[in-house]
Amino acid sequence: MKEIIVASTNEGKIKEIKAMLSEIGIDVKSIKDVFDKDIDIEENGQTFRENALIKAQTICDLIHKPTLADDSGLEVDAMDGAPGIYSARFMGHETSYDVKNQAIIDAVKGKQRGARFVCAMALCVPNEEPILIEEYFNGEIYDRIEGENGFGYDPIFYVPELGKTSASLTLEEKNQYSHRAKALKKLYQILKEK
Repeated sequence: MKEIIVASTNEGKIKEIKAMLSEIGIDVKSIKDVFDKDIDIEENGQTFRENALIKAQTICDLIHKPTLADDSGLEVDAMDGAPGIYSARFMGHETSYDVKNQAIIDAVKGKQRGARFVCAMALCVPNEEPILIEEYFNGEIYDRIEGENGFGYDPIFYVPELGKTSASLTLEEKNQYSHRAKALKKLYQILKEK
């Protein structure tokens, strides 16, 4: 497999996936490289895994090429696992992550701060069974927004073992520890064995 289409327009996500898969000679293209219009896919699954599979299968069926999709988000213990599968839609698509991040900081004040990023990946290849992977990046909600790297909830996701937020990690560090990096490493092993 020399080329994979990523069923996403999220530039931060594409950048992370490219950085990982280019090392093994796989050319990563985004959905924007394939379609000249937005493809609206209804993510109506109840889990990260179901949503990843819906996205990958929909695009694979349209273009008949290997398609990778991930569905990822933040689960906060003190918020009963929210925002969860609604991470991108939490407080509305138009709400900035500065506002979303501050709302989560406020919600966990004085409570248990445990949290995790979840990444479910689905790789659909025409006429083959889909490959499904789920990985986690454990940490806690920080008491402030900190860091310039990453995207989304990275500035409030504190990693105790590293002593900094996910948004303070370099891309190299993130590609060692993150939920997406772990899922991609698993995917790499599976593809290598094929």
